[in-house]
Amino acid sequence: MGGGEHHAAPRRHRLRAAHITDENALEQAAIADIEAAQFSVSSDSELGVAQVRQEEQDHVRGDAVAAIQWFVDAGGVIDDRSGIEFVEATESVVEIDERGVPLSAWPQFAALFPLCTCGADTCDQCSGFQVTPRTAVALWTAAGVLPDQAYDDVLEHGDESVDDTGAWSVFDEFPRITWRQNAVWRRQAARSFDDISDDLAAGNWPRPRCPAEEMALHLILRSAEATVGDDWADFTKRYADLPEHDNDHDWDMLAETLLQDIDILALFSKQLDGIEDPDSEQNRELGIGDYRPQAWFEPFLDMDARDPRRPFRR
Repeated sequence: MGGGEHHAAPRRHRLRAAHITDENALEQAAIADIEAAQFSVSSDSELGVAQVRQEEQDHVRGDAVAAIQWFVDAGGVIDDRSGIEFVEATESVVEIDERGVPLSAWPQFAALFPLCTCGADTCDQCSGFQVTPRTAVALWTAAGVLPDQAYDDVLEHGDESVDDTGAWSVFDEFPRITWRQNAVWRRQAARSFDDISDDLAAGNWPRPRCPAEEMALHLILRSAEATVGDDWADFTKRYADLPEHDNDHDWDMLAETLLQDIDILALFSKQLDGIEDPDSEQNRELGIGDYRPQAWFEPFLDMDARDPRRPFRR
């Protein structure tokens, strides 16, 4: 191969996250930097240097993301090196939530879960109760945080047995009969949280299709209730513009509406050990069905199975 010139697009992507501690200070710093920067305009431009400078300063006023964008230097990732001539680079700045998800990727919950205000039990749209936009946000947020923690458990502990020492983030909240399951089983359980999240992002009520999703929804409801109860500032800011409704955050009614039953909670009782087995006397008397760990990803008889080819988050 000859020694000619080659243009290469780097394969390595450097990701950076910045936490804004003082938006006003950031804005003032950007305005001052723009004031000190050198601008040039073409001879045929209708704008002068002063106007271009003013437009740049106006662009960052009241916009923290734009202020950070001003300071981003994509060319700075390549130092002067022998044999390399810097040609061009592009950069982008996006605002992300605490999970690293761009806020622009947030579902349009107001449109996905349109409100009915009639309150009539006979209404075809709401039947007297509905999953509201604010409730959907709370559930979706919890359904996004929990799988990350579950996958972290898998990466950190692998096939280790779960214990109650506090070393686990999610799987120690599962019934004890699941504590000896391997990493493959746990990854499937982690994906169940994502399945609930995907339902909400599609505008569907999150109705569990299998025992794993049933357990996931119980934990999502508990986490969402705690989040809203703590009045988490970043969280409430995110749904502040969504319409309010009397059904917002009615956790008891949500559990009653979304869950077919609470049979899975019996697995937490030591007095009922063995009830997960469909051949056990207690199971047959109550008609619980198969809740042995190996059956946790089998769909309920009245629910369709999910696409087995759907990906794992990680």
